[in-house]
Amino acid sequence: MYEIHCTVSVNAPWHTYSQFTPAGGPVPTKFVFSKNPLFSLEGAVREDGKLITKHEAVFGVDVKYFDGQVDFIQKIKMKNTAKTSVVGSVTFMVCNDGECLPPTTQKFSLSLN
Repeated sequence: MYEIHCTVSVNAPWHTYSQFTPAGGPVPTKFVFSKNPLFSLEGAVREDGKLITKHEAVFGVDVKYFDGQVDFIQKIKMKNTAKTSVVGSVTFMVCNDGECLPPTTQKFSLSLN
């Protein structure tokens, strides 16, 4: 079993959003993993950080975000001992109290030995 960690550090006054920010709000963080027959994803991506829930009038919903640092964690179960890679992407958005930057998607590839 592996744990893949994506640790995000955002400098004040910026913050990044939870995967569970409701529709109508800012773009939530989203992980997409390419299918790979050599492993399976165990559960959903977990969030470990100080989650803040706040009503933002500009969106008209209660948003969920992280100031400072958050660790996104995905467990992976190997089906055999072959070397492989975890490939995917993460889409995220950062805002401060006055503006938001456009959503960004970053690709990633991690070797598993």
